[in-house]
Order: sequence, then structure tokens, then C-alpha cells
Amino acid sequence: MHHQDITRSKLAGGSVRTLRQQEELPLLRDHLLRLDPASRRDRFHGYMDDDFIERYAAKCAGDGTLVIAYIENGVVRGAAELHPPGQSPDGEPEIAFSVEASVRRQGVGSILFKKLIAEARFKGYRSLRITTGAQNEAMRALASKFGAQLTFCHGESTGSIDLKPRNQLELAMPAMAGTIAVANAIVHLNRAYWRLLLQMGGGRDKAA
Repeated sequence: MHHQDITRSKLAGGSVRTLRQQEELPLLRDHLLRLDPASRRDRFHGYMDDDFIERYAAKCAGDGTLVIAYIENGVVRGAAELHPPGQSPDGEPEIAFSVEASVRRQGVGSILFKKLIAEARFKGYRSLRITTGAQNEAMRALASKFGAQLTFCHGESTGSIDLKPRNQLELAMPAMAGTIAVANAIVHLNRAYWRLLLQMGGGRDKAA
């Protein structure tokens, strides 16, 4: 099952795995409550009080939101959320990220992003929407790294990540390149072989 898929972060000392919705609700809630004011504002695009976060975490536990967490010593220090498409007016699943200040610049955001995209592809999603505060430079850079095309409007950056598989020609290109390289090598070898034979034959004719 996916919640048992544990991945270690190469830079940070914790692990990354999917949270079990009901049993591990307090882990997500406590993580969001620990966010410093700037991080809380970045995550929710404005300041939200503790009561809002309590309600938000409870909602995530019951609406099918998938939460991939970075965990150190049993404590969630970072989370990537994949909200189901039914919650969106345009039917596009939305993603959100939060990382506590104590574990930033350790590769946590990148590994959460990779795991979330893998889960989204497993579910068959073809695109993801991400919205972040315009002042959240770190998240904007991370989203761009993974292919999001962001636009700025009303104090927010909104973008979409295309998950559709590449066309068959693109998928075949590496194999085709390898085949062509082998064919070229064989041609060059044959040319060298016949050139050598011709030179040898010419030398024998002169000697006779």
C-alpha cells in the first residue's frame, strides 16, 4: 500500500511517506499549527488562525485529500497535499506544500514534489494546479523546476503542471538514437574493413 512506501531524504535525516487519513490526522494538524507566521501566510495565501487550521486539517482527513509527509522522529516537518478534483470548479486536482523552517534547504521540498507527482500519475491525473503566494519565491522556484507555468494575479501565482505522457515518437527517441549510433558504427567498420582489403590487394599487385 502507498502509505507504507517510505523514502529517505538524502540531505535531511527523516523519511517521506503517505499519511493514513484518520489515524494520522493530528500529525498534519500539528505541523500546520507549528508553521511560523510567514510560512503560514505562504501556505494559506494570508494569515489564518488556529481554529481555521483545525477545521482545515479535519476536512483533509475526510474529503479524500492525499498527504505525503516528511517525518523526523515521528513528527511531520513537511507536507505535500493532493486535493481530489471533485473539490475544484474546473475538475483539476490541486496541490499544496508546506515545510517548516527547521528543515528547509535540505531537499525536502523537492522529494515531496517528486513523490506527489508520482502519486498523481498513479491515480491517472493528467494535470495538476498549484497556487502560491506571489511572495513565496521558494515555492515558485520549486514549481517552475517541475514544469509549472505560473501566472500572477491578485497577489497569487497560479499554474498548471502537465502530467500527460509524452507521444510515442518522443518516447522512442532514446532507443532510436541508440539504434542509429550502432548502425553508423557498423557502417564505419565495414568501410574501414574494405579500405584495408583494397590497400592490401593493391600492395600485392605492385609486388607482383
